[in-house]
Amino acid sequence: MKSLFKKSGCYILLFILITGCHQKKVVPKISDAEILHQNEDLLTQIIIYDVFTPPVASRIYVYSSLASYEAIKYSKEGTPSITEKLKGFGKIPAPEKGKKYDFTLAATKAFFTVVRNVKVFSVDSLKSYEENVYTNFKESLDDSVYERSVALGDTIGKVILARAKTDGYLQSRGKPKHLGSEEAGKWRPTPPDYSDGIEWCWNTMKPMMLDSASQFMPPRPPAFSTDTNSVFYKNTREVYNIAINLTEEQKATARYWDDNPFVIEHSGHMMFGNKKITPGGHWMGITAIACKQTHADQVKTAQAYALTAIAMYDAFISCWDEKYRSNVIRPVTVINESIDQGWTPYLQTPPFPEYTSGHSTITRSAAVVLTKLFGDNFAFQDTSDLRYIGMQRHFNSFVQAADEASISRVYGGIHYRNSVDEGANAGRKVGEYIVEKIIK
Repeated sequence: MKSLFKKSGCYILLFILITGCHQKKVVPKISDAEILHQNEDLLTQIIIYDVFTPPVASRIYVYSSLASYEAIKYSKEGTPSITEKLKGFGKIPAPEKGKKYDFTLAATKAFFTVVRNVKVFSVDSLKSYEENVYTNFKESLDDSVYERSVALGDTIGKVILARAKTDGYLQSRGKPKHLGSEEAGKWRPTPPDYSDGIEWCWNTMKPMMLDSASQFMPPRPPAFSTDTNSVFYKNTREVYNIAINLTEEQKATARYWDDNPFVIEHSGHMMFGNKKITPGGHWMGITAIACKQTHADQVKTAQAYALTAIAMYDAFISCWDEKYRSNVIRPVTVINESIDQGWTPYLQTPPFPEYTSGHSTITRSAAVVLTKLFGDNFAFQDTSDLRYIGMQRHFNSFVQAADEASISRVYGGIHYRNSVDEGANAGRKVGEYIVEKIIK
């Protein structure tokens, strides 16, 4: 016989062996928080496999994580809603008074109701995981509690999805391609694949918290110039000088924070795709580490995922607004034309304009929120990318990690220093605004 029981917020799997007497073998407890971690981890794997662009991945994370939080918050009386402080969400359904619910089950159902309807493609992996999770819940709950919890989660998920249908995403799919410009100093597709610019109208997406995509518009980038005394040329030359003298530590830093979800590798006449975690996925992984390290309960865990996802989602909108406004040329293009025709950056340049740095913007925004939730000097071992690239690094704070992610883009040869500095500054402002409006 096998059954799953829930006791004190944890799930215990018991195997009863009949050998003349009843023996019980108890497997390790799985907490409510751990179930939420497993749900998010599966989503990250699906996003990697399905190869979503970083902005689109941030959209999947934010809606699914909000759905999970809005359901699990009912497990702790008095926990406030997050969506009621955001833009465009309907009222979240409440559980019936006097009725029993399993809010971890409701949160799981809400999470996957959203995931299934924001256009993920790996439905077989998702279906298998969900069936297993729901079976375990069903074995431990009365039928009425199970059905009631599933219904609540599904309803909450649909309220979240109603907002997703009006956020501008569907309209953005029908836009023409952004093929760049031949105007001096303006972005054009970069080697080796010369792809068109991705998500060029992401600034038309409805922010979660920001008043507009341009609310924290960074200063104008240095004017393009090939004059060796100009600020622009000096910035370009700095990228080149760093690149041709990279230390092993700088190379490791660049590789660690690459987080380019799909790099086309070229070997002779052969090409193959190398899938990796997105920048957002990396920081959702850091969020998981912080929660586990502090033994955060299910509500704090769901809150951390949701707020980090909000910070990154709005930061992407802010950053992409600037990218396609200033439309700045990438270092590889300028260096190949003006300094060294055969130079190749250490990292493959992603297909969109240079200013400002997306990594710098979204990582600092996430770091500000995580610092508010877990403290200024939160030391941690970042193992979030270990299974994907076999690397891990230690940081003494979230801001230190964000700073390293930021400068890694200069080491990689894909950003000018002023772009990472201004990106980090804009990301900080986005994060502080979210903290002020939601967390306080």
